[in-house]
Amino acid sequence: MSGTREPRIGAVSDQTQTSVDELDPDQIEVDDTDPDEEEHLDPEAAARRSEALAHVRKFGDPVLRTKARPVDRFDETLSDEVRRMGELMTDAVGVGLAATQVGILHRVLVYRAQPQAPVAALVNPVVEWSGSELETAEEGCLSLPDVLVEVERAVHVRVTAQNELGEPIAIEASGLEARVIQHEIDHLDGVLILDRTSRSQRKDAMKALRAALGDG
Repeated sequence: MSGTREPRIGAVSDQTQTSVDELDPDQIEVDDTDPDEEEHLDPEAAARRSEALAHVRKFGDPVLRTKARPVDRFDETLSDEVRRMGELMTDAVGVGLAATQVGILHRVLVYRAQPQAPVAALVNPVVEWSGSELETAEEGCLSLPDVLVEVERAVHVRVTAQNELGEPIAIEASGLEARVIQHEIDHLDGVLILDRTSRSQRKDAMKALRAALGDG
């Protein structure tokens, strides 16, 4: 999930793309980056961002449609995975990243809804409760460049999970934080944001994807 005009979203992974024209518009999902943030990056930060995005799985990669598996080993390897994901998300100027976006089929996500907040990691996250209040807002994602679509989400959620040490945690999230968490959990279930928007917005997103991915 990428940080932009609120509440916009972005995530991170590696490559392997198929032609946009080969895919059914009804089965597309889109993520985006923040052009405003990108414009204000200094050369060093822009270079870090470009390098981070090279590790993000892009539209058409089958892993983005694959459901991640629960984590049952909490060891140094998992801690390194969480640390690397946090670094990639930060360098990519994102606000959230799911493990599937970097080609790892673990139910792990990292996020930071506010710039001053530390990176948070959720392992095996489960939405235990969603409030009845809904809000529609634009979302984007690093895996699907140059696309924004409107997505309806619950404004308030309660999520249980574990941290990278295996300790149980519970989060009551609202607003942008709730939206980011729901977006990243969708990634872990193989769900992308174009699955949650209108057909007309999916069509517009396809045009943007063709331009961004060089398919016409």
